[in-house]
Amino acid sequence: MARGRIRDHFRGALPSARIALVGALLWGLTMGASALVNLLLYDWETPAKIRFVTLLYVAGGAAAFPVGLFLARLVSRGRHWEVALAAAFVALLAATLAFTGALFALQYRSYYAEWHAPAFTIRWAFEFVFTVLTALYQFVVLGVRLYFPLGFIGLAGASIWFARQRR
Repeated sequence: MARGRIRDHFRGALPSARIALVGALLWGLTMGASALVNLLLYDWETPAKIRFVTLLYVAGGAAAFPVGLFLARLVSRGRHWEVALAAAFVALLAATLAFTGALFALQYRSYYAEWHAPAFTIRWAFEFVFTVLTALYQFVVLGVRLYFPLGFIGLAGASIWFARQRR
């Protein structure tokens, strides 16, 4: 009986495919635009590197939206709009940072893999873990700022949209 209720709660939190796809596209483009504007304002590196980082943020945002939306719906089901607003804000923020940070870490790891020990050795495991941790640290220190101000405005707008939908 309880298992069925939990399963129904999870099923009810799943967004429709249309909302997930359109939202992922819009969210990814918003996060990419935020990164692009910041990179252009800072006169950053080369055009090829600006395109790469922008696409990284687009991909991270697009992958994060369905997960963030699911988590927000899961937490806010049957609750007031204030809870929905907060749930969407936190879930979209966390999912976007997690997915974009993971992509950043994978790219960082692939760059340094050339100088690492052969795969699946003890030394390789240490190098892998510390390379990923270093990448995540750099993403938090240098990459999160690319979300301000446009990404934050998009986050507020998406959270308000979500809270209005949940009424």
